[in-house]
Amino acid sequence: MSEWTWEYEGYVPGGERLRESLCTLGNGRFATRGAVPESRAGLLHYPGTYAAGVYNRLESTVAGRQVVNEDMVNLPDWLPLRLRPRFADGATGPWFSPDTRRLIDHRHTLDLRRAVLTRTFRYQVHGAGVLEVEQVRLVHMVDPHLAALRTVVTSEGWSGEIEVESALDGDVTNSNVRRYRSLARHHLVRMRTGASAADTAWLSCRTSASDIGIGMAARTVTSEPATASEIRPSHRKAVHRLVVPVGPGRPAVVDKTVALHTSRDRAIADPLGAALDRVAEADAFPELLASHTTAWARLWRGADIRVPGEAGRILRLHLFHVLQTLSPNTADLDVGVPARGLHGEAYRGHVFWDELFVLPYLNLHFPEVSRALLDYRHRRLPRACRAARAAGRSGAMYPWQSGSDGREETQQLHLNPRSGRWLPDHSHLQHHVGSAIAYNVWQYCEATGDTEYLHTRGAEMLLQIARFWADGAEYEPGTGRYRIRGVVGPDEYHDRYPDADRPGLDDNAYTNVTAAWVLSRALDLVRRVPAWRREELFERIGLDAGELPKWEEVSRRLRVPFHQGVISQFDGYGDLAELDWDAYRARYPSIRRLDRILEAEGDSVNRYQASKQADVLMLGHLFSSAELRGLFDRLGYDVDDETWRRTVDHYLRRTSHGSTLSGLVHGLVLARARRADAWRYVREALEADIADIQGGTTGEGIHLGAMAGTLDLVQRGLTGLETREDALHLDPVPLPALSEYSFSLRYRGHWGIGIRRREGEIEIEVPESAESPIRVVLAGRTVTVAPGETRTLTEDAGGSHS
Repeated sequence: MSEWTWEYEGYVPGGERLRESLCTLGNGRFATRGAVPESRAGLLHYPGTYAAGVYNRLESTVAGRQVVNEDMVNLPDWLPLRLRPRFADGATGPWFSPDTRRLIDHRHTLDLRRAVLTRTFRYQVHGAGVLEVEQVRLVHMVDPHLAALRTVVTSEGWSGEIEVESALDGDVTNSNVRRYRSLARHHLVRMRTGASAADTAWLSCRTSASDIGIGMAARTVTSEPATASEIRPSHRKAVHRLVVPVGPGRPAVVDKTVALHTSRDRAIADPLGAALDRVAEADAFPELLASHTTAWARLWRGADIRVPGEAGRILRLHLFHVLQTLSPNTADLDVGVPARGLHGEAYRGHVFWDELFVLPYLNLHFPEVSRALLDYRHRRLPRACRAARAAGRSGAMYPWQSGSDGREETQQLHLNPRSGRWLPDHSHLQHHVGSAIAYNVWQYCEATGDTEYLHTRGAEMLLQIARFWADGAEYEPGTGRYRIRGVVGPDEYHDRYPDADRPGLDDNAYTNVTAAWVLSRALDLVRRVPAWRREELFERIGLDAGELPKWEEVSRRLRVPFHQGVISQFDGYGDLAELDWDAYRARYPSIRRLDRILEAEGDSVNRYQASKQADVLMLGHLFSSAELRGLFDRLGYDVDDETWRRTVDHYLRRTSHGSTLSGLVHGLVLARARRADAWRYVREALEADIADIQGGTTGEGIHLGAMAGTLDLVQRGLTGLETREDALHLDPVPLPALSEYSFSLRYRGHWGIGIRRREGEIEIEVPESAESPIRVVLAGRTVTVAPGETRTLTEDAGGSHS
């Protein structure tokens, strides 16, 4: 392996689904898992293809109840291509399969630099020589509707023919996640197949409820004239069979080029017609590969993060998968951030709060993508306002899980695979998702200087979210404080009080502090926006200026609970029982999903001081220590460094890390606190998917928030980089295992600002341009770096030299 490649040798049945997720190829519009082309969906393999934003809704019967779920749809499989030898007497050998004894030297190589997946193997022909096969696939980054697969068969000591079967397969279901197996899974209807030319097969269908049209066309050609070629359409599958000669010095090359369109695409008349036109005009494989590689070279120049050693290799893999899900091609789409990428069906492809971990990185590299992701939220603002009204509140109540149209997609029931029981799901009470959206709006505008967005769409979202918090805060005369009741925090383990007859918790600290932050930012925005725009904005969203005094009051008097000198996760948290952590670690190989373990034992995690993931500590992930202290000061609480240290220690001992986001947050918080144990958690965040630490979940899709979060951990966490007050603020923290790094970023019109850290110094290089100089603040000192200049700043005192 090199810093740009990941290799998988041999055939490991139990590890194939993990490899398929990690070898997924995509371009921001659609992606295909890294399954072998001859595989079909089953226990070992899952060749899924997903297009961003293509959802469908089905009704299922679960535990005697009718429930409706919306899923990101597994589209028809364009990959199928299988081979077998054909002998002079007309007899054929078996189809090549990775589990046959005749297969040797089987290897997959994922090339990150070129974004191609290469598979090589050698196959012993019965009673004859050896066939060597190389397959190279890509999902095109320039033309986001194209994918291609080249297969080269070379013969050693044998001459004959190779029979090739290239297909488009519509006989697919959503079956990637085993615990969803009792749910309805057939999303595609009105299937048709056919041939448009001697070398092109096609398939069209629609989603059953959302009525999205899907058109696919596959052109399969060979380097040598085929001795036989026939396309056989059937009800759900179009098969193109070819026979190609092969012999020593005469390799057989088979190129399969595929076009995919849906009715959600712009500027097309119909998906099938567009796919047929696209594949007919597509370049040959070498030209497609060249343009695809060039596009990826541009992406790497603008986004690559350079860290020595194994950590750097993993970070580059993480960036690769972020760019395959959210590339510049995404900027033209109405899509959000799917929590598991376009890599599998876990969480049904839904959009949660994961953009909170993704946008901080994108803001400084691909701000046009960040803006598109925020527009996804803005288009669903009316639906969020209707949801708030239905709950008796003003403002906007965004759903915890989003999909196609902005309604709440959180499931009503979830399965505990340990007990086999379906249980009520109350995670829709995670209203803090609104604060995450507001935070992303603010950070995007700070990073880009996009005042136009801040004063228009951004303001509409921010003010409506602030309205929701102000209206939902209940005044308590006895304490003079406002309280937010009936919510669930990021922890997710706790969704009700023990023995309570209704779900929800009161005064979740993370929820209340972030709500106070939203209100204060909304007030800042109202003060800074031009008067004419303020009037227009208030009129557009129906906001009365008389509401603002309450916003001010709530932003300063929201309650934050404490116990034993630490910030309480929620009111009453300190009264819960302590769990015997050592006993559970001794009994179970992993207690990450402690909630499932306790429920299977007839107990409930609601009874204990135990967290799935960082909750209170998320505050330290979002805000610098100075900003966090300012927030608590505004609320009338003195949270000094010692209080925060006790709080960090308290939750470190009581968190099971049942989410891949947990190690990430703990690592960043501990690094900022200059704690020696920070690297343990950072390393866990880096390895979460490649080591599949959640026990099989990566095969259901990578964890996009965690992957992007590790990039943000270096770019923002270790540098202390903040974009505020029209300056780049830096406050580096030492982490010996990641002591050297460099990256480039876009900031306020500057493209390719270079930041490099080594040996206690930070070097900042601003490329030549006509833009204004940038201000950089480090260790209390401000320096100005003009275009064409390079400045080196020492971390301890902010000293600098050119």
